[in-house]
Amino acid sequence: SLLFHVTQTEVCPPSCNCKSPGGMTDWHIDCSSRKLTEVPALPVNTKRLYLQNNSLTSVPPGVLDSLRSLEEVKIFDNPWNCDCHILYLKLWLEDFSALSLENIRCATPAPVRMKPLSQLTGNELGICRRLLPIKCLEFFWRDLILIAGVIIGLILVAWALKFSKKLVCQINLSQ
Repeated sequence: SLLFHVTQTEVCPPSCNCKSPGGMTDWHIDCSSRKLTEVPALPVNTKRLYLQNNSLTSVPPGVLDSLRSLEEVKIFDNPWNCDCHILYLKLWLEDFSALSLENIRCATPAPVRMKPLSQLTGNELGICRRLLPIKCLEFFWRDLILIAGVIIGLILVAWALKFSKKLVCQINLSQ
């Protein structure tokens, strides 16, 4: 019993109640009504996740990606800020649970207040200045320069081959 308790506290977020009806293989994590402002670190083998009735405004990209065993999520009744930072959650829920997505209502900004997140379009989510991380943009410019260099190199090689054929023809004619 002591070993189970120690293991449970290692994987269970301190602000949540956790149960593991199937041993250590499937966790039911109840973090509802805890005034949480961010999603806590969760065990990878979380099967059910309850985050409703908190103070969550967004979910950082990637936070929920490792939850491969997840079967149920309840994440409604939070003051969601439906700007471009909510896009990760919207896309994740579209893949995971359309019903959970339907239950999420926006709190801010004012033009989308009380509107379901599932009904928001890109225009309503706000214009994000940095849709791609800076590193992606750096790779884009680097790749563009490399492609341009290869094209210029091929043009020079083609020109050199053409010039060398002309030179060979001129040498042959002069002999």
